Amino acid sequence: MSRFFIGIAFLLASISLRAQTPVKFHDETSDTVRLNAILQQVASLDDPNSRVEAIARQFISTPYVASTLESADGVEILTVNLDEMDCTTFVETVMALAISAGEQRMSWRDFLYNLQRVRYRSGTVDGYTSRLHYVSDWIVDNVHRGNFVEVTNLSDLSTYEVKTIDFMTQNRELYPALADSLSYARMRDVETGYRSHRFPIIKSSRVAKAAKTFLKPGDIVALTTSKRGLDVSHLGIVVFVDQQPHLLHASSSKKQVLIDPLPLDRYLQRNRLAGIRVIRLAQ
Repeated sequence: MSRFFIGIAFLLASISLRAQTPVKFHDETSDTVRLNAILQQVASLDDPNSRVEAIARQFISTPYVASTLESADGVEILTVNLDEMDCTTFVETVMALAISAGEQRMSWRDFLYNLQRVRYRSGTVDGYTSRLHYVSDWIVDNVHRGNFVEVTNLSDLSTYEVKTIDFMTQNRELYPALADSLSYARMRDVETGYRSHRFPIIKSSRVAKAAKTFLKPGDIVALTTSKRGLDVSHLGIVVFVDQQPHLLHASSSKKQVLIDPLPLDRYLQRNRLAGIRVIRLAQ
């Protein structure tokens, strides 16, 4: 297919998104201006990892606020908040901007299109459970659609874990949206696909070595947990400080987006995390 027809298809999809999908901004005027400015700043960066890192640094000092995607009325809506972020919304925002710039799409409207593609199953907003809550589900769905690639298993330091992922329904009281019986049933259906789920991991004890041979600035890392029923408990982006990988992330303890002062391997050990999964944009 020619570039012309690919461009037309993308434009039509973007127009369709704007026509059919409601969007909730934290501040529409400032958000759209800022999105356009960030896209222009990274337009000349051909390497996807370089774009990811450059965009991620734009959000340093942004306050950490959890649950910005949850609505009081329970209605799921595509939400944009550049002023308050948790670890997931930080990474999703950076990725959607980096994907848009890689496609040479330099409008906030293109960002919305890609944010929806990254955040929701099959890129479609269809209630609470269409959001990709579990990182394993998020990875499987996005890799299948070509939005990014997981490269964890390309490292000779990687191994595999097998885990049943059902934390949300086993802890229903923590998720107000699951008080609705239909949403609960749908989430149970999602979790059925992740019984004895096998996924790659670079264990915490091997991350220091991986830093020398495998990790790159701009890698997106999912930090895996030993907690029962849960695969990943945190997300961030790798940056190098004095030739050591550190985590650029939205920190709940420090209440802001920052470059963590601890090298990544020590951060994992201090927080008793099992290891990492590594994701990279394809373009």
